[in-house]
Amino acid sequence: MTESLFGRVEAFAGDPILSLNDNFKADPRPEKINLSIGVYTDEHGRIPVLDSVRAAYERIGFAERPYLPMEGHPLYREGVQKLVFGEKHPALAEKRTATIQTIGGTGAVGIAADFLAKHCPGRTVLVSDPTWENHHGLFQRAGFTTTTYPYWNHNGRSVDFNGMVQALEAAEHGSIVVLQPVCHNPTGVDLDEGQQMAVTEVLLAKRHIVVFDMAYQGFGTSLHEDAAFVRRYAERASCLVANSFSKNFSLYGERCGGLSVVCRDKDEAERVLGQLKLAVRRSYSSPPMTGGLHVATVLGNDHLRAQWTREVETMRNRMDSVRRLLADEIRALSNEVDVGFLLNQRGMFSFTGLSEQQVTALRKRDGVYLVGSGRMCVAGLNEVNVPKVARSFVEVSQAVRG
Repeated sequence: MTESLFGRVEAFAGDPILSLNDNFKADPRPEKINLSIGVYTDEHGRIPVLDSVRAAYERIGFAERPYLPMEGHPLYREGVQKLVFGEKHPALAEKRTATIQTIGGTGAVGIAADFLAKHCPGRTVLVSDPTWENHHGLFQRAGFTTTTYPYWNHNGRSVDFNGMVQALEAAEHGSIVVLQPVCHNPTGVDLDEGQQMAVTEVLLAKRHIVVFDMAYQGFGTSLHEDAAFVRRYAERASCLVANSFSKNFSLYGERCGGLSVVCRDKDEAERVLGQLKLAVRRSYSSPPMTGGLHVATVLGNDHLRAQWTREVETMRNRMDSVRRLLADEIRALSNEVDVGFLLNQRGMFSFTGLSEQQVTALRKRDGVYLVGSGRMCVAGLNEVNVPKVARSFVEVSQAVRG
């Protein structure tokens, strides 16, 4: 055979989080604990099937499954708009929001990047440091150069607000800025309302293009309050908003997400929607149907939506509860280990402050799996495994000090 055309193709090192999850599955120790991958599990370590979604499934049954339009199911798109912006938001009343159904939140960010690459080329994209790594990958794939703005204050285990503002002020006018409005991944720390308002003023003054990535609506304070930053900003300026139903609907494999672009007026929104449809056609042609029908059915029915809201609250409260439980367990073992950060952070993730060396020790010695950065998925905690996790955290912390 002649020399292969693909002989110079580089090996794929693997996604660090997904590869870690594969390693966890291969670990034979029965007492292993997975606190790495961002998936919500219940007290028994299972991905829940929400009763509201089960009821939607029973209502839908199985019928024909033709291709959906490029922009997705109309009831799904309406549900996305009302959930993200609120039913009475002026951007909806004035019909200046273009919304499409996407293949998960990742698909939403990817289409946003493709859309901006065509209509706002050559801009620099700023993402938080640290951030979800795919923010870099998706925008770089679209041809952008990405850089970062400071976000994490390691010493205070809080937001580096001053550093963030200074970087946004120093960035070139009209840069693209990716913001996570709630339940920041990976740190678990968010801007408070005053900080959000101050950042908004900088973004408007610099005429930056804002892409909100809201993957965890409902896991912070409430479905309504978690969207407050997005809603206030959209009252004042155009922006793009990616959202995901993987977590709050527990529909990970169904890949349900949305992308909304808030525009100046109705005419602009119609033209933007056309370009979003073209971007979808050039990518995956149209979104899948079944999961979207579940979401649309729940969001479009008052009874099911109320039931779903209560289920999201249950998930949120459980994560808050295990955070407190872990903090209490660590305090009971040692007064020398700081646990205040556990209670100040929120959502699925906690930035523990553990080094990569400590994380490796946790995994090898105790079978406790965290991401190398020290990010912990608190949804993997439960009443049974918290004592072991607490003991492991204390021991690796003391080993370093010793």
